[in-house]
This record gives sequence, structure tokens and C-alpha cells, in this order.
Amino acid sequence: MRRKKRHEEHENLERWLISYADFITLLFAFFVVMYAISSVNEGKYRVLADTLTDAFHNTPRTLKPIQVGEQGIAGEPTLSEDERIGKDPIDIPTQGKADESNLGQIADDFTQAMQALIERDLINVNRDKDWVEVEINTSLLFTSGSAELEDEALPILGRLAGILKKYPNRIQVEGFTDNLPINTYLYPSNWELSAARAASVVHVFTQNRVNPQRMAAIGYGEYRPKADNASAEGRRKNRRVVLVINTNLDDRRVLDRGAAAGE
Repeated sequence: MRRKKRHEEHENLERWLISYADFITLLFAFFVVMYAISSVNEGKYRVLADTLTDAFHNTPRTLKPIQVGEQGIAGEPTLSEDERIGKDPIDIPTQGKADESNLGQIADDFTQAMQALIERDLINVNRDKDWVEVEINTSLLFTSGSAELEDEALPILGRLAGILKKYPNRIQVEGFTDNLPINTYLYPSNWELSAARAASVVHVFTQNRVNPQRMAAIGYGEYRPKADNASAEGRRKNRRVVLVINTNLDDRRVLDRGAAAGE
């Protein structure tokens, strides 16, 4: 019987395509990974940039409404503008009695120093037998949604500090906002924003050699309105920082008028 001749199998000349396909797949995966690594989260980048800017260029501030009892990062008060240009600063009073006569003189000093701004209804000075209240509209101090003091605000606060450091009275710095909500990385609500604004003012006073042991920074958020938030003018009035100078160092003023307005 004659055997059939077995045909030789042809060599597959396209086997290289399998390896090439694997290589292309791996190369594609590599570039996908590289692209994912190189992508920048813009939100996180801005938060990081703002944090670094605040840390190196701005006045230190706290977001918590706490009693301020420190004099600075290095343990020493920052020199005021008067000291840098060679003027003699007013000494911080360590003795003295805070009484009603002090309050009358303090109110007169504030009224005289801030007369131009009082006439524009940007600052109001109110007095009582137990306290003096200096109300500052935040348009003088901050931009919307920020607790970073404007450059134009520093001379105003410097003049106020020059008056405050002459007297031993306790100072309570209170921050207030309107009822428009805020939700940012730094300020999740109006509580944090109002407290941060009060703390920023306290830090400036400390830098101008007002005794930090006399001061407290408090944030009331939107919950102590003095006007109706339904109108733009009412919201403008509610955005304010209030300095409360007490007769007794242990006294705290109760915001009866503000609480009534919020009911």
C-alpha cells in the first residue's frame, strides 16, 4: 500500500503580531498611568497655594473664637509701624482701674478719631454705663467671604489700637455676618467666617501692642442680626465687627438687642 506523502506545515509568518499587540496594550496602559499621575486637581492646588500664601505673607489668624493670650509666634509682640519708624510706642498699662469715667473718655476718643467714618455711617460709637461699643462695617475691613484684612483697614485699626492701649479695660471683639450661606475649605459656615474676622482684628491689635490678655475674639455668625436680612441694606448692616470695651475686666456685655432682633 502506498503511503500518502505528508505535507509540511507552513511557518506562520504573522506570529509577531501577537507580541506586537501585547506591546501596544502595555504601552497604552503606561501612558494612561502617566497621564493620571500628571493630572493636577485644581481645587486642591488652589487650597495648597492659598495656605502657603497665608503662612508666609499674611497676619497669623485663628478660626476659633478663643480667648487670645499669646503675643505672637515667636513669643514676642510684633513691632508696630510707629516702632519701625522710630516713634516711642505707648506702654501697655499693667495697672489701673477700669471705671465709668474711663468709658466716657474712651468713647470721646473714639468719636474724635473716627469722626469722618462715623459721618459716613461706616463706624458707630455707642456708650452705656457699663460698656462702650464700637461697631465697624466689614466693608471697611474685608472683602466678601474673606477674613483677610484689606490694606486700607490697617491704618484704621491702628488708630483704634492707639486708643485702646492707653486704658486697662477688657476688650471683646465680636464678628457678625449676614445670613447668606458660605461653604468653603477655610470657612464651612458663617460661624468660622465671623470668628476668623474677629481673630484677625485681635491679631492686629496685638501687633500694635494692645495687651493680649485683655482681649477675646468671638464669632456670632448670622445669629445676632441688627437688621432684616431680606434687603441688601439690611445684610450690609449685619456684616460687622464690634469692639466692646467693658467697665469691669470680668464683665461681659449681653446682646439683648441683637438676640431680640433675631427672634
